[in-house]
Order: sequence, then structure tokens, then C-alpha cells
Amino acid sequence: MTTLPSAFLFLGVVSALACIHLNLLDTIKWIPESLWPGSFQGDNGTGGDYITPEVATFIRDMMDASNITGLSVAVVPKNGEPEWKAWGYRSEDGENMTSDTLFHMASISKAFCATALGILMDDFANGRNITALPPGLTELTWHTKIKDLLPGEWQLMDEWASEQANLKDILSHVTGVPRHDFSYGPYETPLDVIRRLKHLKPAFELREQWSYNNIMYITAAHIVSKYAGQPYTSFVKERIFVPLNMTSSTFSPREAAASGKYTQGWTKGGRLIPEWFTEEIASTRAGAGGVISNAIDMSKWISMWLNEGTHRGKFIIPGSVYHNTTSSYAVYLDHPVDHYNSIGGYGLGWSRLSYRGYDLVVHTGGIPGVSTLASFLPYAEFGVLVFANGGDQDASVMSTALHILEAVLRLEKSDPSQRLLSDSRKPKPTDDLTVWNISLPLDDFAGTYTDLGYGTLTLCSPNDLSTYCSEVRADFAAIDGVRGGLSVATEHELLAAWPRVWSSHVRVRHVQGATFNLYMTTLFPTGYGKDSTPFETAEIGTSTATAEFVLRDGKVIGFGVSGLVGRQTERARLGATVQERAEVWFDRVEIGRGHI
Repeated sequence: MTTLPSAFLFLGVVSALACIHLNLLDTIKWIPESLWPGSFQGDNGTGGDYITPEVATFIRDMMDASNITGLSVAVVPKNGEPEWKAWGYRSEDGENMTSDTLFHMASISKAFCATALGILMDDFANGRNITALPPGLTELTWHTKIKDLLPGEWQLMDEWASEQANLKDILSHVTGVPRHDFSYGPYETPLDVIRRLKHLKPAFELREQWSYNNIMYITAAHIVSKYAGQPYTSFVKERIFVPLNMTSSTFSPREAAASGKYTQGWTKGGRLIPEWFTEEIASTRAGAGGVISNAIDMSKWISMWLNEGTHRGKFIIPGSVYHNTTSSYAVYLDHPVDHYNSIGGYGLGWSRLSYRGYDLVVHTGGIPGVSTLASFLPYAEFGVLVFANGGDQDASVMSTALHILEAVLRLEKSDPSQRLLSDSRKPKPTDDLTVWNISLPLDDFAGTYTDLGYGTLTLCSPNDLSTYCSEVRADFAAIDGVRGGLSVATEHELLAAWPRVWSSHVRVRHVQGATFNLYMTTLFPTGYGKDSTPFETAEIGTSTATAEFVLRDGKVIGFGVSGLVGRQTERARLGATVQERAEVWFDRVEIGRGHI
């Protein structure tokens, strides 16, 4: 789900804003309320008061350059009606993108989860709760410990963190446990995912470092379900969607598809892909990234935040919830990247930073096929939404948001190529096929490996003739045969099926000695949609790490995975052995070949 892979995802939105004048908002005309939410002016991409012809031209050019099929945006004032625009298409059949087109919100959903938990706290504080707290627990607050709320379910590998972690800790990504997104599969329940936490290595001490973690939002949604007396998704619909009149919003991909307004998604390379969060995955991923909505409904959500929890004069969320969720609790960027930007703080489902003295609250989202951004400026009193039906398009989505912000504030346009996260400034991945001094025959590294947190996988060598390995190699051969995959296969590569939420397969390619590059990837051996050409998506569903195999008495006993956290950890710095340094350790459980 990009969800927020780096601190720069937040900074990119505002890399050129300057000299904000609050009185500019007074001069802006807005779409009359009679057009909410009937026919949508500007859905054909023509100019408006905020989305001027110049901005529309920029967006069309950006879409062409970035290979984005469809884009939907909204500019939302604190007082007044939003302006919406849409460009391109939402389906392979050429249906026009419109402002009521539904998108997966991805990690923008995290603010809904934190808000729902805050509403539940208010229910308990005012005697409106349906379900009692566990014995000995007298109140539900941001500082309530998770072990007290989930007895018998919650356990971290770090005993002290397990005992002390509270709701604020899990919502602000400071539990010390990194993402570990490849540890869970598509058919697991929230409780399955939570119970696996005791087998997942921490990267930091509790509250030592900000480290993004989707699993903690799965945990938070589970807590809401447990103590609201109803499923998390029903609670959000009843307490947020309905009061805000977000009539098109849902958590169900099936329901969204039935509306006839659900966008399809494309890779950055322009290949259509299936819905990533299927109905089976939706309930588990609901808190971390499961909201499905459109620019019209999300404008009401942003308007509520601009009005500090009220919508059209009615309180939707308590003031305490507004202030706790939008206040920075953790530092995700510990120093300014330039003289324009402040350090960056993360609250509970929102990040917050200052750009040239002006306040911005923002979150991004991404799953394969979708890139999203929601933001608002509390003191400038407006917000911007940008949704694209292309995966791994964070740079383009942010460049669009920035261009709109500049237009709203009547600022001189910045150079798009100099904006943070523009594609021209992102480091280009390399794939060095040079092989150095393999320590054993490749067949000796093949076999079955297991980890209690990540499960079991079988690595196949080119010489393995088992049915399982033959099928795995056939899938990769289809991809590499058209040179549409991550790279051309080599003879120094192990392959495996790896059915996870974010991947379907794994490539393990030799680098030097007993060290391999590890690629989590998703294969489409028969293509998808109208194009049956095989392809491999290398966007959010693919991640590169390092696998270091360990030999004892000339035989492989396991391998350690590192590089998933994205920065050096104390374990990596101080560990004396591969097993101590690794973020994940797989024991070899079968010397022979074949899938177990």
C-alpha cells in the first residue's frame, strides 16, 4: 500500500510554496452548491477558478509524461464549496474519469482509523459504550496500553515494548517494529496478523525512531471492532461516512464495482492490473488502507478537518480527537532538507510540517494501481486532494498538488523538475548482472526455508524438475521471454512462489559469495485485461532486499534478509553474525527440493 515510504512523500507536496497570504481565499469564487453532487463542472478537464486553463494544461502534460490514465482532483475551502476536476479515463473500455469516480484511498485511510478510535474513546468517556473494557481497565485513552486491551492476543518480540506500547505509539509508528509487510498473506484475519507480531523482529527500541508500520493500523482497527460491538467498517460508516453524507464511500470493492464508478488501476509502465485489495483482503486491510471514496465525498472529509471536527455546523468528531490526531507525536524527519522546510512530525494518521512558516497537514497513499494524496492548510484555510489510477505515481501526484497549491495562493510557478520527488530527481534503480565468486553450486542454495513470522518458501534452482519448481519457472519464463519483467533471468537465480498481499513470487539473484539480491515481485504470466502479453509489475508490489546465506560445515543452514527497513538499525550495526544482523531469518528445513 506507498503508502508513505519516506519522509519526502510529505515534503514533496510543498517544496516550492512561499509567501502565503490568507486574504487570497476571500477573492475566490466557488462552484455553487446546486452542483453538489450532480453534474460536475470541469470533469472534461477545462479550466475553473482554481483549476485554471494553465493548471489544466500542466496536468494533461504531466499525465502524458508520467503515463497516468486518469486523475481526479479537488480544491476544498474552509468555507464554501469545493472545485472538482477530472481528466482521462477510469476503465480499459474508455469510460471517462469523473469527480464521482471511486478510488482506493490507500494510506489516507489511516486518518479514518485514528479518528474512529478517538470517537470510541469519547463514547467510553461519556458512558455511550456498548462493550465493557477488560477487568482492571477503567478508561480508554490514547495512553491505554495495548496489552491491556488485547490480553492473550498482543505480544511483541521485545518484551519491554510489548508491556509499555500504548495506542499513541502504534498510531504514530514508534513501536520499534518496522513494516514487515511481506509477512502476511491475502487470506489472513486481523487476529492472524496481530498474533504473528511476536515473531517479527523489531528494528528499534520503543519510541526511539519513527518507522512506518501498516500492521499497527490493522491492530488499531481490530481494537475498534472489539470494543465498539460491531465491525470496524460498520463503525466508520455509522460514525463518519453517514454524518458527513459520504454516500458513495465504502470499504467493499464488490460494492464499489457494483456502482459502476470504480476505477481500474494501471502500473507505471501502463499495464492494467486487477483490483489489489480484493473483498477477501478488504476487512484485514480496512484500518491501514481500505477506504474507497471519491473526490466529492473526500472533500467533505477535508472540510471537516479545516473546521476542526465540524461539518455544516455539526460536530462530527470531538475537539480532543482533532487535536490529538493532527498534533505531531513523532519526528519522521529530524532535520530540514533545505532552508524552506521544517523538520517533519507525524501525529496519528496525519503528518505535519512547516514550509516557510506555513502549516501543512498531509498524508499520501499508494497500492498497486492507485496513488493518492490528501492535504489541508489549517491557517491558509483550504485543502487539496489528488487521486491517480496509476501505481508508483507519488512524484506526479505531489507535483500536481503543488501546482494546484501555487495556483490557489497566486504564487509564481516553481520549476516542476526541481520539485522534490520529481521523477527526474529520484535515484534510478540498477540491476548489475555481474556474478562474483559463488561459494557453492546454485543447487546447494535451493530448498525450503521457514521463519515463524514470514512463513515457508521453497527456492527453486534451474535444475529442479519437481512439479512445483517447473510451474514456478514456467511463470517466470513467460515474463522473461518477452523481456517485460524486472530484468532478464540469469543462470545464477533462484525462484519461488510467494503469495503475499504485496507479492506473488520472489527472485533471489546471486551477487557475490553467499550474498544474493532478493526481489519480491508480482507476475502476470498471461497478462491482464485485453492485453495477454505476460508482464511483471515492479511498482509497490516489488521490493529489493539482500539475502545472505550462512554455511556450516559446507552446507547452507539458512539465510538472513536485510534492507527492508530502509535504514541502518542497531541490530545491523552491532550484530556479530548474519542471524543477529538480519531483519528476518529463514532456517533451512529441507535439504531436498520441492514445495512442502
